[in-house]
Amino acid sequence: MGLGIGIVGLPNVGKSTLFNAITKAGVEAANYPFATIDKNIGVVPLPDHRLEALSKVFTKGDRVPPIIPTAVEFVDIAGLVKGASKGEGLGNQFLANIREVNAIAHVVRCFENNDIIHVAGKIDPLDDIETINLELALSDLATLERRVDRLRKTAKNSKEDAELLATVEALLEPLSKGIPARLTGIEVPKELSLITSKPVIYVTNVDEASLSEDNEHVKKVRELAAKEGAAVVKISAQIEGEIADLSDEDAAVFLEELGLTESGLERLVHVGYKALGLITMITSGEKEVRAWTVKEGTKAPQAAGEIHSDIERGFIRAEVVEWDKLVEAGGNVNAKAKGWVRTEGKEYVMKDGDVVHFLFNV
Repeated sequence: MGLGIGIVGLPNVGKSTLFNAITKAGVEAANYPFATIDKNIGVVPLPDHRLEALSKVFTKGDRVPPIIPTAVEFVDIAGLVKGASKGEGLGNQFLANIREVNAIAHVVRCFENNDIIHVAGKIDPLDDIETINLELALSDLATLERRVDRLRKTAKNSKEDAELLATVEALLEPLSKGIPARLTGIEVPKELSLITSKPVIYVTNVDEASLSEDNEHVKKVRELAAKEGAAVVKISAQIEGEIADLSDEDAAVFLEELGLTESGLERLVHVGYKALGLITMITSGEKEVRAWTVKEGTKAPQAAGEIHSDIERGFIRAEVVEWDKLVEAGGNVNAKAKGWVRTEGKEYVMKDGDVVHFLFNV
């Protein structure tokens, strides 16, 4: 499985600038609403220093095993405006594009700049958040209203539909008031594909001066996020754009000068992983070093299924070693000699950073 993050926000909050930076996709970022007029998808590798360390372990002479990191898909849609659920602006046309993502990155403008127009004429991140939440909730409401009549007919003869109908009817009122489904306390079935049921990461877009210390706008967003149980990532889309044009070495120096250890992309992805309960397992050898994304709590056979269904079907056992132990040992042979390679069965729960070799028979 991969990680899909949908990027939403009002026009001119930095969405497309951020998208350009993290995907280097060259999406138009203009100083007026609706510069992004089509769905934009960028697939970017997730930086992981563990893979580079393991690749060195399995390098033989000039034969360096390729590194295949896990990927993150970013979906950027046109900026939403008040009334989007009723057809205002262009963003509503693209909401369907983010119904299948895993999480929502809600970009909020937290910087002052008179040269960049704000669609509401003022900088008020909490008001912006309320506007977007309302439009997303009303979009979800419209989705449920299209299903409720059919469910009321089929619920008479189907227990499953009756249970689904009860959930849908319970969601109608809060959504009509602009309350996101994730804040209702109602367990929302995945099949409903509600945008507002997905975990939210508030991405506060700030100027360079506010990277080291929160400004008042960011503080307000953090207070709201704490009440909602949402995550917050502070970035400067402008700085991210500058980092994207640098080499890895120069980017590292630039980040250090800013007092940062990770780029905004890395922080966003790591927070997204945590919010969704995802971990990384690794397969490594002379042919390749590869990362795989699995859900926290996944047992070995199901994790094997992320590689291939045949491996899950014919699972026998897994040989597992912690990635840093494998690096310290300098390879599988020494790791086994030190007793660091464990044999695990069907009930083993995968851990982040496990390097695994699955044995199977089909």
